Amino acid sequence: MFYVYILFSKLIDQYYVGYTSMELKERLRRHLSSHKGYTGRAKDWEVIYFESFDEKTSAILREQEIKKWKSRIKIEALYSQ
Repeated sequence: MFYVYILFSKLIDQYYVGYTSMELKERLRRHLSSHKGYTGRAKDWEVIYFESFDEKTSAILREQEIKKWKSRIKIEALYSQ
């Protein structure tokens, strides 16, 4: 199983879109651990939305689609449905 997920940090008021083959709890734990990179800037990330896929290619394409939006309004509309 593959997942496309959206994280939100209230601290920096930002979204993060990613995909993984890990369980979401484990992936979130890794985002919250000390590391460099985009999600290392905050420690309050929470999963606000996810979709599951059987194929890795489908998950990657969906992640890229969401990232291309570059629109906070579209992302917020997606998870508030």
